[in-house]
Parts: sequence; C-alpha cells; structure tokens
Amino acid sequence: MYYPEIFKGMWFTFRHMFKKSVTVEYPEKKEIMSSEFRGRPVLVAEEGKERCVACGLCARACPPFAISMQAAETSDVKERYPAVFEIDMLRCIYCGFCEEVCPEEAIVMSKEYDFNFQHRADAIHGKDRLLVEATQLKDRLDFLRKKRNPNFGKIFNFLPSNNRHSLRNRA
Repeated sequence: MYYPEIFKGMWFTFRHMFKKSVTVEYPEKKEIMSSEFRGRPVLVAEEGKERCVACGLCARACPPFAISMQAAETSDVKERYPAVFEIDMLRCIYCGFCEEVCPEEAIVMSKEYDFNFQHRADAIHGKDRLLVEATQLKDRLDFLRKKRNPNFGKIFNFLPSNNRHSLRNRA
C-alpha cells in the first residue's frame, strides 16, 4: 500500500540527483539584484540636496515605526526640508510602504542588501548615510515610474501653483 508512494519519492530524488546545482557562493560572489528588489531604503538626492519636503507620510506609513524625522523651514522655493531624518535598520522590515506613499519619490528602496552592525547605535542611519544621488538610483526610479498608475495626474485638473509641494514631472 505504501510502496507506490515510496517509489514515487525515490524516483523524484533520483531525477534531481543529476541536475545542475544552483548554490550561490554568497560571500565570495554577490548577486546583482534587479530593479524590482527592495533593499535598504535611501533618500534620493539631486545635486547634493535631498528631494524630501518633510511631509512625514513615510514615517506615518511605516508599520514598525522605523522612520523618524523633524521638519525645518527654509526661505528656498521648497520651503521645508528634513532637519533630522533617521531610519532604524533593526526595525525596518523592508516593506516599501515608505516608498509608495512618498509624493516626491524622495525615499526609495536601493539594491543594497549586505550590511551589518557592530553596535545597535550603528543601525540608526541618518541623512549622512541615507543620501544617494539620483543617478545611482536611476533604474529603480525608472521601475517605479513604469509601475505608476496610468491615470496619475490625468483625472484631477489642478494647478501646480496652488501647491508648492505638488508632484513634479521628473520624466
């Protein structure tokens, strides 16, 4: 009664014994991730300045409360910027909610996945460790633009002059 199932299991094992192994030699060879991969969250910088307008949506959308920020005022056209922006990488679950709610595409998930910490304080990344130039994140930003809702900006007719923090055309 059990013999047919035993033979099916043995046949399955025998078939897979001679297939090529797919083992990755991880520390020696690191995989190159595609643009869909959600790694460490980073802040996008344009010409050395962050895109972030300190709206706080990313901090509110973060399920484990890993993001903390404080806004500051400036006389620039942008009016607001994050004076303090920190992500606790020990709390981050890499869900990508912060990336989805950001109206300025200021926080994105990078391809970086290999990082470790000696102390708990090293896991708190400030703006100095989070800022990455937009040219280095081009493939991720293009992927997000491709996956954006096709009705984005077409249903509601609004004047960008009414809202200085409106979505800019980054194409």
